[in-house]
Amino acid sequence: MSFWKTSGYTYRSFTDLPEDKIVLLINAFSREDIIEWLSWNDHNGIYTDEQSLKEFGNVMSLEEGIEIIFRQIEENRSPAQ
Repeated sequence: MSFWKTSGYTYRSFTDLPEDKIVLLINAFSREDIIEWLSWNDHNGIYTDEQSLKEFGNVMSLEEGIEIIFRQIEENRSPAQ
């Protein structure tokens, strides 16, 4: 089972965390955790290796996945944070 599922955090609690905590949590993710989280969060996205190879001819790196997660979380944070 993936880290993000066993960590006790939900998507909502991600957006409620201070940025430094989000950074620590996301940096603990494996590439597989990132692919799983992104696929869960954005059902229309292309994140798995199979889909990515078919669509783009390459796979998402760990660093690219981390950037995408941060962008998605930031886009969905409430303005007060």
